[in-house]
Amino acid sequence: MLGNLYDRALDGERCWIRNGDGEVRTLPVRSWLGGRHADRLFDRAIVLLCEGPTIDLGCGPGRLVADLVRRGIPALGVDQSATAVELARRNGAPALRRDVFGVLPGLGRWQTALLADGNIGLGGDPRRVLRRAAELLRPGGRCVAEFDAEARGVHPHLVRLESSSAIGPWFSWASVGVDCAAELAAEAGLSMTGLHPVGRRMLATLAAP
Repeated sequence: MLGNLYDRALDGERCWIRNGDGEVRTLPVRSWLGGRHADRLFDRAIVLLCEGPTIDLGCGPGRLVADLVRRGIPALGVDQSATAVELARRNGAPALRRDVFGVLPGLGRWQTALLADGNIGLGGDPRRVLRRAAELLRPGGRCVAEFDAEARGVHPHLVRLESSSAIGPWFSWASVGVDCAAELAAEAGLSMTGLHPVGRRMLATLAAP
């Protein structure tokens, strides 16, 4: 199962992700866990773009939520993985085990919605993800989203997690190029207000009316 392999990866088992076309890459769990393996430049940049009460959609083990809390910003992480939520809470990050498309607290009252580490591609449908972020924002709030700095357009594809002892089911994901950030934002009722390159990564700020 996807959840089982993801949880095991967070617990230290070496896992990788395979695309439907056969491409294989390492699951970047160590950077998600934070600490000395984190992309500190990126983490600092994205946290500084967050203002007011912030919800991190697909927070994983909660490193960004923990950073926000340490800065005195009210923040909440949401993730479907029980292991991720436990790790987040252990690290001082408030987190709920929920589906990001399900019932969440503070609907229409968050100042910032955060989509990092490729989470704009959840379910292979970035339009649905951005509409969800827009629903959560208060008037004048904004979504801080990471886009792919190298890809062009939206490319849905199937992926699965694998380890030396298990193979997970295929599930939908998408790579989302920054070239379509403004168009996708507009379709979700948001407007792109800035692009923020961080090393080889790209962040965009998308404002609610």
